Amino acid sequence: MKIERTVTVDRPLGAVYAYLADFSTTSEWDPGTVRTVRESGDGGVGTRYRNTSKFAGRETELTYVVEDRRENALIRLRGENATVVAHDTMRFDAVPAGAGPDLGTRVTYTADFEFKGLTRFVAPLLAPALKRLGDEAEKGMREALLRL
Repeated sequence: MKIERTVTVDRPLGAVYAYLADFSTTSEWDPGTVRTVRESGDGGVGTRYRNTSKFAGRETELTYVVEDRRENALIRLRGENATVVAHDTMRFDAVPAGAGPDLGTRVTYTADFEFKGLTRFVAPLLAPALKRLGDEAEKGMREALLRL
């Protein structure tokens, strides 16, 4: 299953990238996130985060690892627990902002979920809840980025 959302804000690319590159900020913009704690690393490739989220009325924990990070362009993480593997990718682009000469930022966030074990058989039933989660995260990300 895949969720993709695009958020465009009149904020500088560097500031948006720096904010989202710290994956622990998910607790500020992703309504499904209860908390995200950096366990090791400096935010670069190999950094580990422990994410606790609430989904479909249940709390679940995933360990995310930064797999790729390109300054002001890309962040790719892989999250896993016993029932799911999540591949989260954020792509960043500078775009014209408002009427002035400044540039804003477009963030394209993609989350791919691979369900394991028996969960893969009920995964299609989760599609509406995942769509709603994506919509809420898009709104939360936009609001958080506009506060930068």
